[in-house]
Amino acid sequence: MQQMLKQAQKMQQQIAKAQAELAEAELTGTAGGGLVTATVAGTGELKAIKIDPKAVDPEDVETLEDLVVAAVHNAAEAAREMTEKKMGPVAGGMGGLGLPGF
Repeated sequence: MQQMLKQAQKMQQQIAKAQAELAEAELTGTAGGGLVTATVAGTGELKAIKIDPKAVDPEDVETLEDLVVAAVHNAAEAAREMTEKKMGPVAGGMGGLGLPGF
């Protein structure tokens, strides 16, 4: 039982560390060859959008909207991949604890 508690405490520390690293990380996604750049935190929170003035065409707002969505999606995918990389090894080790939900 002591061994299981020690393992659980160690995993909690690893999870907390991974979550802190994710919160501090910033990932970018681009679209339109860099015309639109989205920056997200490792947690997935949208932090910034940069739009190159060349992407702004008042007669074709739909393309700009599509570029923004694509850039945000690209950045969110990078955040998801980072989360899997950081949390995957920790979460994978929980299965051996016999804890409900893990």
